[in-house]
Amino acid sequence: MMKPEPALHAPGQGLDTAARRWASFAILLGTFVGNIGVSIANVALPNIAQDLHAQAAQAIWVVNAYQLAMVVAVLPLAALGEKFGYKRVFMAGLVVFTLASLLCALAPNLETLVAARVLQGLGGACVSTIVPALLRAVFPPRLVGAGIGYLALTVAVSAAIGPSIAAGILSAGSWRWLFGLNLPLALLAIALAARILPRSSPIGRSFDLGGTVLNAVTLTLFVIGASELGDADKRGTAALLLVLGCVSAVLLVRHQRDRAAPLLPLDLLRMPVLRLSTGTSIASYTAQTVALLALPFLLIAELKRSASATGLLMTPWPLVIVVVAPLSGKLADRFDSERIGAAGLALFTLGLTTLALLPAAPSDVDIVWRVTLCGIGFGLFQTPNNRLLLTSAPPERSGAAGGLMTMARMVGMTGGAALATVMLDLHGTRGAGTALDIAAGVAGLGLLVALFRMRRGGG
Repeated sequence: MMKPEPALHAPGQGLDTAARRWASFAILLGTFVGNIGVSIANVALPNIAQDLHAQAAQAIWVVNAYQLAMVVAVLPLAALGEKFGYKRVFMAGLVVFTLASLLCALAPNLETLVAARVLQGLGGACVSTIVPALLRAVFPPRLVGAGIGYLALTVAVSAAIGPSIAAGILSAGSWRWLFGLNLPLALLAIALAARILPRSSPIGRSFDLGGTVLNAVTLTLFVIGASELGDADKRGTAALLLVLGCVSAVLLVRHQRDRAAPLLPLDLLRMPVLRLSTGTSIASYTAQTVALLALPFLLIAELKRSASATGLLMTPWPLVIVVVAPLSGKLADRFDSERIGAAGLALFTLGLTTLALLPAAPSDVDIVWRVTLCGIGFGLFQTPNNRLLLTSAPPERSGAAGGLMTMARMVGMTGGAALATVMLDLHGTRGAGTALDIAAGVAGLGLLVALFRMRRGGG
C-alpha cells in the first residue's frame, strides 16, 4: 500500500524504487495535462472563433495569453518553489490549472476565455517550472538523467497526440470538451501528488516583488515584439518594443546583480557549464522551431505535397524523439553527458543541413530520412543537456535551475518563431528554404558552444 508523502532516504538521495515509480507517475501526469492543454487549443482556434463570434486575429489570443502567462511566471514561480517547497507550488499549479480548465469550458465569450487561459497558463507554469526540481528530489543522482528522459518522453508524446485528440473531439462535439478533457486527468494528478510526492525543505527568503515586475515587463515586451516582427505594417512597433525590452532587461540585471539568490539566476549563469548549457539549449530550440514552422510551407508550396502527406512526412521527427529521449537519459547517467549531448547536436545540425540542401524534386524517402535524422539528433541532445543544467546547480537552487531550463526552451521557441515568420513575410513561401538555412546555422552555433563546453570539461 502506498504511503503518504514518503520522505527522502537522505538529502539528495531520492526515493526507493516503489515510491519513485508512483511519484514519477504523479509528476509526469501533471506534465502531460499541462502540455496537452497547449497542443489541443491550437487546433480548436477556428471553431472557437466561429462559436464566440470573434475574428481569427482575436482568437489567436487564446493561445498567446496562455504562452505569455507561462513565460512571465516561470522565474517567479521557481523562486516560490524554493521559498515554500516544490510540492506545494506544484500542487497549487495543478489546482489553478484545473479550475481554469473548468472556466475555459464554461466561458460565455472570448474575453472570459482569454482571461481563463491566463490563469491556466499560470497553473501550467507552476507545473513545468517545478517538475525538474521534483525529479531531482525523487531520483537518486545516478538516475537523474533517466528521470529527465521520461520528462522529455512525456512532453513529446503529449505534443504528438494532442492534435489528433483535438481533431477527434472536434469531429464529435464542441471545442469546450477539449478543456473538459483536462479535468479528470488533472484531478487524478492532484490526488496522486498530494498522497505520494515527497516534501522538500523550504528556504527562507523574501519574495522579490520589484524583480518580478521587471521580469514581467521585460518578457512581455520581448514576446509581443517578437510576435509582431512578421507583420510588415507593425515592424516599427515591434522594433520599438524590442528596444524597450532591452532597456528593461538591463534594469532587471542591475536590480538582480548583488542578490545572493536572485530571481533572474545570475548566480547560476556565472557557472560556465550552466551558462554554456543554457546557450546550447536556446540554440537547439530556436533551430527546431524555425525548421518545424518552415517545413510545411516548403513541402506544400514549393514541393507540391498535400497537407495530409506533409503531416505524415513530418511525423518521424516527434516520433523518434519519443524513443530516443529516454534512451539518451539513461546513456547520460552512465557516460559523459557533455559528449552525448554534443554528438546529438552534431546529428541535429547535420539533419538540418541536409534538409536545407534538399534536391529540387526530392522523393518522400529523401525527405523522411532527413527529418528522422533531425529527430534523432534533437532527442539525443536534449536530455543530457537538461541533465547538465539541472545537476550542475546546487541542490538548494534546483528550482532556479528548473526555471532556467524552462526559460531557455521558451526563449528559443519564441526567437525561432520570430525568425521563421520574418523569412516567410519577406520572401513568401520561398523564404522557407532560407529559414532552413538559418536553422542549420543556429544549430551549428549551438554545436560550437557544446564543443567549447566539452573542451572546458564542464567547469
